[in-house]
Amino acid sequence: MTIRLIVVDDDPLVRAGLSLMLGGAEDIAIVGEAADGGEVPALVERLAPDVVLMDIRMPGVDGLTATAHLRGRPGAPEVLVLTTFHADEQVLSALRAGAAGFLLKDTPPAEIVAAVRRVAAGEPVLSPAVTRQLMRHVADAPAAPGGAPSRRAADPGRRAALDALPEREREVALAVGRGLSNAEIAAELYMSVPTVKTYVSRLLAGLGLNNRVQIALFVHDAGLADDET
Repeated sequence: MTIRLIVVDDDPLVRAGLSLMLGGAEDIAIVGEAADGGEVPALVERLAPDVVLMDIRMPGVDGLTATAHLRGRPGAPEVLVLTTFHADEQVLSALRAGAAGFLLKDTPPAEIVAAVRRVAAGEPVLSPAVTRQLMRHVADAPAAPGGAPSRRAADPGRRAALDALPEREREVALAVGRGLSNAEIAAELYMSVPTVKTYVSRLLAGLGLNNRVQIALFVHDAGLADDET
C-alpha cells in the first residue's frame, strides 16, 4: 500500500526538504504541498491523501484551525502536526482537534518516515512517556500567587461520562489517561491486547473521540488522570 501524503508548511525550504526526504520512501507518495492551512481543504478534496503533515504556525490559516476543520469532515485524513516545542499549548489544542500526534521539526528523517507510516496505520505518534508529559502540561494551571502550580478544575460533564461507562471500559480509559500502551494495559488488567484494542475502539465511539490521545486528554479534563480505581 502506498501512503498518499500532503505536506503543509509556509517555509518553501522546509516543504522541499520534507518532500525530498519522505518521497524517497518506497511506500510514501507526496501528492501535494501547501503553504497555508487555507489551501488544505481543496487539496484534500482533490487528492484524497491518507495523511497530512501540518505545520502549526502559518501566517494565513494556521495548522490548528486547519486541523480542526479537516478532522470534522467525514473520511478525513489523519493529521500529523509539526512544531518546534513539545510543550506548546497549540500542539495540545491540535491533539484535542483530532490530530494523530506531533513531530518536532528536528526529528531525525527515519523517525519522521516511521511516524507517517504509523499514523497511516491508525496508530497515534505519541509514546507513553510523551503522553504522560503532555498530560502533566495540561494538568498544571498558571502558577498560584505563591509560585506553586495549581490544578485545573475538573470538568464535571466529562467526569460523569467516564463514571457512566461499564467498569472495564472505565478502567481502560483511566489506563490510557496514565499513558499506558495497549500491552501495558493488557498486563495490568489481565486481558489480551486485542481485547484492550476493542475497549479502546468502544471508548472512541462512545465518547465521540478520534484517537487514544483524545481519550487521555478526556480523562485528564475529568480530573481522573491519576485515578487508578
